[in-house]
Amino acid sequence: MHPLLENFSPEQFQQDLVGWYRDQKRDLPWRRSADPYHIWISEIMLQQTKVDTVIPYYYRFLEAFPTIEALAQAEEDQVMKQWEGLGYYSRARNLHQAVKEVAEEYGGIVPSGKKEFRSLKGVGPYTAGAVLSIAFDKPEPAVDGNVMRVFSRLLCLYEDIGKQSTKSTFEAVLGEILPLTSPSDFNQAVMELGALICTPTSPGCLLCPVQEHCKARAAGVQEELPVKEKKKAPRKQEMAAAIIWNGRGEILIHQRPDKGLLARLWEFPNTAVEKEAERAEEMGAYLEAEASVTPEIERPVQRVEQTFSHLIWNVHVYEGKAERTGLPEGWKWVPLDDIANYALPVAHQKIYKTLVERMELK
Repeated sequence: MHPLLENFSPEQFQQDLVGWYRDQKRDLPWRRSADPYHIWISEIMLQQTKVDTVIPYYYRFLEAFPTIEALAQAEEDQVMKQWEGLGYYSRARNLHQAVKEVAEEYGGIVPSGKKEFRSLKGVGPYTAGAVLSIAFDKPEPAVDGNVMRVFSRLLCLYEDIGKQSTKSTFEAVLGEILPLTSPSDFNQAVMELGALICTPTSPGCLLCPVQEHCKARAAGVQEELPVKEKKKAPRKQEMAAAIIWNGRGEILIHQRPDKGLLARLWEFPNTAVEKEAERAEEMGAYLEAEASVTPEIERPVQRVEQTFSHLIWNVHVYEGKAERTGLPEGWKWVPLDDIANYALPVAHQKIYKTLVERMELK
């Protein structure tokens, strides 16, 4: 037995936790399905994203791509458009590629073997553990931040949960517990406990179905755990963006590079700027250098913000016009209505929405 499980009764703990889960679990759409494809999509969407945010995306995504074959055959732009606004877009690209691998190598059937499933694009230890345990009832640990928070308190472990060594410790502990019960219900029960009761702040210990097993509560230190090094505050970056019209009523858009932040999404032309008085000039110079377009920047029209985990964009939006010219790869002149067919970052969705509203008022 793992040393952390000393004076801890795994069997009784599981009985109390799983019993509570089966009685109290939330009615979530992916819990109504036994299809590994549906469960896989939900787990990818739920990574670093709240349940309430995910639900409408889950429905919409499955409506667009109801089967593995449908998703495998879809164009990347179609997939990204369905993911638009959900963030962490590499998740969608990796899922798309992985599903293509399943269609080609496994006949469209999600593999239930750990080695095979882990070999798919973008499938890490957590995704593998979650899908294999929930969809196939395999005794595989699914360790994410919520699970580490719960077990840091249960076992009163003062180890930084941001470290891989701590994650490996919890995987080892869960690896001993999981074979004793239904892995599907157990892993979901731990996740449910972390979401509803053993929350990051002010944990609801009096309502907890496993309070008698919690070493942190017994020591009165539940609010001190888990230990996690604080992240640096996100850096602020001033940006300028431009809505550039040509004489045919088309607007200039640009596709981001293949790698890096928001890879391959489309956007209005934009660039980082330094001095407030020179934003329009810097925007013009950027367009001349990158798109061979010489614009007349007429006026500022909007300011929008987009927050990432490490960065905050403060985007100053300008409007102008330019002659319709040939464009380098990754740039397009597009009618206003057609922009809705392209996946845009959140800040640029806001720009587009406001632009449409302005045009409707004219």
